[in-house]
Formats: sequence, structure tokens, C-alpha cells
Amino acid sequence: MQLTRRHFGLGLAAASLSGCVAGTTAPRVARPDPTLDPGLRPQPNPAYDAWVAAFRERAKARGITEATLTAAFRGQGFLPGVIERDRNQTEFKRSLEDYLAIVAPDEKVVFGRRAYAAQKRALAQVEARYGVSADILAAIWGLESYFGTKRGKIPVISATSTLAWEGRRGRFFEANLMDALRIVQTGDARPDQLVGSWAGAMGHTQLIPNAYQQHAVDFDGDGKRDIWSDDPIDAFATTARFLSNAGWRRGLPWGLEVRVPDGYSGPVGRSARRSTSAWRDAGFRAATGGGLPDLGNAALLAPMGLDKPAFLVSHNFDMILRYNPSENYGLGVGYMAQRLGGGGPLRADFGPDRHGLTLEDRKALQRALTRRGFDAGTPDGVIGKKTEAAIRAYQAAQGLPVDGIPSRALLQRLG
Repeated sequence: MQLTRRHFGLGLAAASLSGCVAGTTAPRVARPDPTLDPGLRPQPNPAYDAWVAAFRERAKARGITEATLTAAFRGQGFLPGVIERDRNQTEFKRSLEDYLAIVAPDEKVVFGRRAYAAQKRALAQVEARYGVSADILAAIWGLESYFGTKRGKIPVISATSTLAWEGRRGRFFEANLMDALRIVQTGDARPDQLVGSWAGAMGHTQLIPNAYQQHAVDFDGDGKRDIWSDDPIDAFATTARFLSNAGWRRGLPWGLEVRVPDGYSGPVGRSARRSTSAWRDAGFRAATGGGLPDLGNAALLAPMGLDKPAFLVSHNFDMILRYNPSENYGLGVGYMAQRLGGGGPLRADFGPDRHGLTLEDRKALQRALTRRGFDAGTPDGVIGKKTEAAIRAYQAAQGLPVDGIPSRALLQRLG
């Protein structure tokens, strides 16, 4: 998952804990999934334990009851894997080409269009109330939880307490831990429902506890602000309210892919904005052909260079970044929204990488390695640790210099 509004933004069957407090009912607690990486299951750490003991006193001073703390922390513990993931966030470390290949491959678009169609009525109702377009909400749903199918398995109390103890952003994560405890104490969720991403984000659209407390909505009127159940409507509404409160402008497109005119040498980046008419006058056109829609004051983004896919983005693109501050994420949401609405792939080509391989070349390389018995993972064209390990294993087996580097010569050798 990502470090996002979940971290930089504006800020569960509601079973009462009273039965647990009275000792009449054993509380259900979040238990680590046995399929999780060992680093995401509680590990002994005396320093963390001491921090939790001190935190419990701070929490009680702020109104969290002993019963809530006991129920919420039962079965929780230090998760070293969340610290590692905090240091290696995909949307901040990958190129835009790799990022889109990870979050918006064609098979996910096909799946997402079906999911979007199934939730069309709910999304339209939420859009009517909050003004956030249905395709943007569906795209966020897709990027955050693969359209509700991957909502996370990591206990939120463990994740937020680990990151609060670690201290790099201790104050931020302690505030989220405190809000997670309030979710339990008010009966919005049981401890066992509080599972999600490595950073404590939860539900269909992966909200951190701070954002939940500020923006959660009982849209269907069933008495629960439920972002965890199979019905995603409360999660859609909560995300829409988040964006609306951030400053989303009804009816304004997020942006679009554009054709950069030959010889352009003007400003690039979100800090340099021009009116849509100024961009038109400079020769910019939609990549699909034709003129530009009205984007208000817009900025030009070209993350991989002006000769690669480029975009004009509006004020509403910046609102997506309130949800997650990565430009790759914002472009991923916009791209997925466009695909869910029936649009095609990007028109501009990313071209060969530094090894002379295109995305399709890299996919072919991964497939060939796996076919030869060297598991390169999902053939998505993204060269990560698994693909590099497969290359090294193949090179060693063939008596070649072992460097793990993809190349056209390697692709040709693999056939």
C-alpha cells in the first residue's frame, strides 16, 4: 500500500465493548493472517513493549478506557515489516511507466470495468451529493484495494503502534493509533475488523484512522459508518467527502494526456500554471486529437520527459494528491478513471528503457525466464527483485557473468 492521506491528508458491525468490559463475552481481536510475511506478524521487541506501556498511560489520560486498550492490544505486537515498507513506497520510487504497469495493467482495467458497472448506481448517488466524479472514485477504489478484493490483512493497532514507536513520524502515527482506539471505543468497529495496509489504512478506499474520524459517512443510513463491509458505498461516500472537504470542484476534469508541440521549451511542473487558453495558444492538443477541455489554470507534467507521455492537470489533480501526495499516484488515478470510462491506453510511447528494452520486451523476458524454470514473477514488464533474482539464477546456470541485469542479448538468448 501507499503512504498517503492515509498520512498527509486532511488529517467498525458496531458491537459495543460493554460486553467485553463486563467479561461476559470474549472480545474478537485482530489475529495476524498466517499467510503474511513473517515481518508482518508480531515479533518480540522489549523496547516496543516499553513504549506501548507508556503510550497506554497517555491514551488513558486522553479518555481511552482500560477496557478499550486491553481489547485493542490483545494479540498485537511489533511488526518489523511495516518499517521496511515505509522506506520503500512504490509510487515514490518507480518510474511512471513501471507504476502504471503495476497499478493499471490491462487485466485490472477489464476487471475494474465490471466492478465499476456493478457499483454504477451507488457511485452516481455519491457523486450527486459530493460532486466528485464517479470514475475518479472508482479509480481510487481500484488503486487502493483492487476494487475491494484486497483490503489488507495487517492489524491496524500493530502497524500504527510500530510506526509510532519507530519514531520517524512518531507523532503522526501515534495520533492515528489514538484514533484507531477511538474507533474501537465508540463501537464503530471491533478490534478484529481493524485490519488493512502496512501503514494502518483500512477498507475499500484505504483510509487511515485520522481521515476516518474526520470524514467517515453513514451514507446508506444503516447506523454504521462502515468502510469495511462488502458493500463499498460508505467508503465511496467517505472518500468523496474527504475530497470535497479538501476543495474538489464539481465538474472540473482532473486533466488529460496531451501532445506537446514541437520545440516547446516552456515551464513544466505543478508550480507553473497557465490558463487553458494559454496552453491552447501554445499549441497543446489532446493526445486523442482535438482541442483541450476547460481545465482552468493547469500545469504541465512530463515525469519522464517531454518526448514521453505528458499531461495537463487541473486543480482537481491537486485534490487527488491530498489523498496521496505522489504525482505518480495522481496520474495513476486519472489514467485508471479514463480507462474505466472506456478510454484506451496512453497515446505516447514510453520507449526503450536504459537497457534498450520496451515494456513488451521486459514482459517477454519475464515470460521466457519463467518458462525456462526461473520464476520471474508476474510478467508485468517491471524489473524488480524477483526478476533480477531469476536473471541471476539463469546466468549462473548458464555459466554467464552474474549481474542480474536485463538486456536485449539476454532476451535473444532466452528465445
